[in-house]
Amino acid sequence: MTYNKEHWKGSVITSPLPPTLVSCAHDGKVNVLTVAWTGILCTRPPVTYISVRPERYSYEMIKQSGEFVINLPTKEIIRAVDFCGVKTGSKTDKFAECGLHTEEAVKVSAPLIAECPVSIECKVREIVPLGSHDMFIADIVGIDAAKELLDDSGKLCLEKAGLIAYAHGGYFELGKQLGSFGYSVRKNKKRRR
Repeated sequence: MTYNKEHWKGSVITSPLPPTLVSCAHDGKVNVLTVAWTGILCTRPPVTYISVRPERYSYEMIKQSGEFVINLPTKEIIRAVDFCGVKTGSKTDKFAECGLHTEEAVKVSAPLIAECPVSIECKVREIVPLGSHDMFIADIVGIDAAKELLDDSGKLCLEKAGLIAYAHGGYFELGKQLGSFGYSVRKNKKRRR
């Protein structure tokens, strides 16, 4: 199939994205905010990013502490994901309002979110001003994964987690797998008789 396309001015359209819950802490305060502008920048060393508006309550906490945790939420807490994206931590204890619980991280002072099956501990290496958002480029210093998502060999099976996606203003449950990395070039193994 080919498409007859219409040209628009540059805009934000890349979808789907992971709507994550980013937790942070500084000077005795903790907060959580929803961030979908995130992803992987490098494999070796493992580097990620989040883009945050400077006027957000969490911005200074992340900037001053130099740490944050990207927590991957599930469909069971989708309302909390939305709530933490529209309410400010300067006026609301979002952990209490959403019934979220913190757990101590191993490598950073920011907390993990107990209701998220995967938490990615991050240390900021650089802040890049981009316009409406600043990008916090960070080293991934640790991963905390639910043991329930590990198979017998210790492999992480994220398809069991019930993770969600954000696309053009909507939240979606991930669907069926269509392939796996490299499947288009993988040779079929011949069975021996």
